Amino acid sequence: MGFSEEGHGRSKILIVDDSDFNRALLSDMLSGEFDILEAENGMEASAILHSHEQEISLMLLDIVMPVMDGFEMLAVMNQNGWIKSIPVIMISSEAAPSYVDRAYDMGVLDYISRPFDERTVRRRVISTIMLASKQKELAHMVMDQIYEKEKDNKLMVEILSNIVEFRNGESGLHVLHIRMLTELLLKSLLQMTDQYGISKKDIPLISNAAALHDIGKIVIPSEILNKPGRLTDEEFDIMRTHAAEGAEMLRSAAMGEDEPLIKVGYQICRWHHERYDGRGYPDGLKGEEIPITAQVVALADVYDALTSKRVYKAAYSHEKAIDMILNGECGTFNPLLMECLKDVSNTLKEEFNAVSLERDSTQNAILDSVEQIMERGGLDISERTLRLLEHERTKYRFFSEMSQEIQFEYRAMPEMMILSEWGAQQLDMPETILDPRKEDFGQKVFSEEDFTDLLDSLKATTPKDPLVEKNYILNIQGQEHWSRVIARSMWGNEELMEYVGAIGKIVDIHDDMERLNRLELMAAHDSLTGLFNHAEAKKRIAPLLIGDGEKHYMLMLFDLDRFKQANDNYGHLFGDEVLRHVAETIKDSIRSADIAVRTGGDEFMIFMAYKTDMEPQVKRVFSQLTSEYRGFPVRVSMGIACAEDCDGSYDTLFHMADTALYAAKRGGRGTYKFYEESMEHVLAEATDEEGRE
Repeated sequence: MGFSEEGHGRSKILIVDDSDFNRALLSDMLSGEFDILEAENGMEASAILHSHEQEISLMLLDIVMPVMDGFEMLAVMNQNGWIKSIPVIMISSEAAPSYVDRAYDMGVLDYISRPFDERTVRRRVISTIMLASKQKELAHMVMDQIYEKEKDNKLMVEILSNIVEFRNGESGLHVLHIRMLTELLLKSLLQMTDQYGISKKDIPLISNAAALHDIGKIVIPSEILNKPGRLTDEEFDIMRTHAAEGAEMLRSAAMGEDEPLIKVGYQICRWHHERYDGRGYPDGLKGEEIPITAQVVALADVYDALTSKRVYKAAYSHEKAIDMILNGECGTFNPLLMECLKDVSNTLKEEFNAVSLERDSTQNAILDSVEQIMERGGLDISERTLRLLEHERTKYRFFSEMSQEIQFEYRAMPEMMILSEWGAQQLDMPETILDPRKEDFGQKVFSEEDFTDLLDSLKATTPKDPLVEKNYILNIQGQEHWSRVIARSMWGNEELMEYVGAIGKIVDIHDDMERLNRLELMAAHDSLTGLFNHAEAKKRIAPLLIGDGEKHYMLMLFDLDRFKQANDNYGHLFGDEVLRHVAETIKDSIRSADIAVRTGGDEFMIFMAYKTDMEPQVKRVFSQLTSEYRGFPVRVSMGIACAEDCDGSYDTLFHMADTALYAAKRGGRGTYKFYEESMEHVLAEATDEEGRE
């Protein structure tokens, strides 16, 4: 298996060089472990990055190229932000310090000079990909930690705010509405003016603090809070104290009044009932004496109060509430904020209807906060990176569904089971199952005994050995199936051995075995032609070479002459058709016991037994391979080696056939040659000549 970045299959490398020979040489060095993409210049490379940016793990980039050279390509990568996610190694014979310094200044991570040494190229490529992968992993870890911290902070604010709302007899949506409308009004305000010194990064903080606006109501007697009729003057005076009381609670908070959340929350709590004309409370502030944060929340609070049902009134429609506010029936507000309200009015009704307690209402706010924190902290995590993270999470959910596996997360404290969406549908259960031991999941899908066994097995694991794989008879959709449960325990603190739960999946054993068989079959064969791949061929051939010696074997190695013309003149799709045609011809030319292989590119191999003379079989195969496909002449050069002449090693036999193939191509192509020891000198001389060049 090739080098894999984060275990997601073979990494892709983009080689950008105008020399066919250089690209082929680098591809030969690296294609055994990596998937290769090629471009002749920076312009072609840019087109590839636009459509395959997410897939490319590394770029090998030449400097001197037509159309768009290496430095111009680096400028494009910097402009588009590609240089942050795709590491670049410069490949060039230009070793002048000015070139090297300029390349590093533009974001290149390494520099390899020609001529290329295979070991050096491979080591530097692998090291660079691993370094980039670790940097991404570290950035994601930091971002996840900040994300979780922000989520916890917002969750605590929301819980505290909802305690007040539920005590007030409300549904709990008031907090979500105020936060959302505050965010909408602030975004509109930023588009209209910059006079208040508020920036985009302040919006998540202010919106979060807005949830605390009525925290002071926690000290108001419930009989006043929930009185269905009109309040007396004395009761109203008591109710009005909640603004100052809430502000005082925040001012006295242990975390300190200099904390941004406390400072903004204090302004909102104390002054969100002030009015622009000075007729509000508790301090009778007027106009711009009122902090803009409190002004925005005051408007949001009034709108939600009008459109929500209360113990003392029915809800007004969205249209009626907007008219009442704009007509001054609910007090006087900042004229600029009135314009903001009209600006967001068209989307406001739809947004409010979309809010529900089941939705993660803080998700966007948290992501915004993470983005701003990363910027303030000086980390190179951009909005684009956050989008990529969300993109990865979306892909995970998609593949989770497409895999058609019942995936689950088990949390030990408090004990609950969270199913994937597809898994919940299969089991006809909610996605979140509280107390799974007593619910149907732990007593009907599993037997009670088996479920206890699974949980005990997970708890008995260690951070160094976290995997559990067990088979159980499970009840799925009313039918019993032998199923395999594969799970990994999760640990919150490895030093303290803090077991927190597990993640895992449930698969039908029969389906799982079929899938494994298909995967094994695919792994052994070339995807384009259906022939064996080289790795599988080596596994099958090597044992035959150390057999009892009763059979004679030969290896025919050949490639297509001038195959590049098929791609250049007719396109790569036609080239693929030619390769498939050759593969079908090979299948028609061999016996069931023979081994046919596509070793890579346009190179193929046949391993077969013969009785006394190899040449008749070689002539027959060679003749059948010489053909035409849709007007394109199919011609091959072939090298043949006899297993009896080697030391029983597959690598030696392959080298002999490869040497004979080189001799055939050097002799004029379109022919075949049997291996002779004298060919080694020709190959050595040719290699030496190429090295000097």
